[in-house]
Amino acid sequence: MKQDKTIVIRPSRETDVDAMLAIYHRHIRRGIDVGVDDSDTRQPDELRQRRKNLKDRRFPHVVAIEGEKVVGYAYVVLFRKRPAYRYTVKHSIYVHHDHIGQGIGSLLMRGLIDACAAAGFRQMIGYIAADNVASLALHERFGFVRVGLLPGVAYRYDRWADSVMVQRSLASGSTTPPPPPPLSTR
Repeated sequence: MKQDKTIVIRPSRETDVDAMLAIYHRHIRRGIDVGVDDSDTRQPDELRQRRKNLKDRRFPHVVAIEGEKVVGYAYVVLFRKRPAYRYTVKHSIYVHHDHIGQGIGSLLMRGLIDACAAAGFRQMIGYIAADNVASLALHERFGFVRVGLLPGVAYRYDRWADSVMVQRSLASGSTTPPPPPPLSTR
């Protein structure tokens, strides 16, 4: 009998960066044509700096851990850089390819939503490939609604692909916003 392993969601650490980068690279390379230059993809030092900047600014950046192995990660960035948008974040979730369909995305989503609400954010935005039925269903289960369609914005699998924009409110009903997350550490 296979023993179930517990998945723990926790804030990311410096030591998680190489595993996160491997997951990220696998996802972005999947579906692009051979010969397409992907040299501008994140490198370890860049991801370390980005992670540090997000954490310094109190933006949630979490990992899913099985034993000692990173099996997924999720984070948010500002939706727009203008101050008026400081309560709205755009999120990304990446799950290790060997662990897709095992509920890790749901655990990461729950952890990310809770962390964003606790940090005082009001809205979460996501962009999802229109053919990614599993991700669209995950977002729907967590209360995201489709608010836009971006036709033909990506070229993958030898065709133009659409992206769906989704949004979820984190508002608790208060009309007075909490103190905003800092826009910059400088």
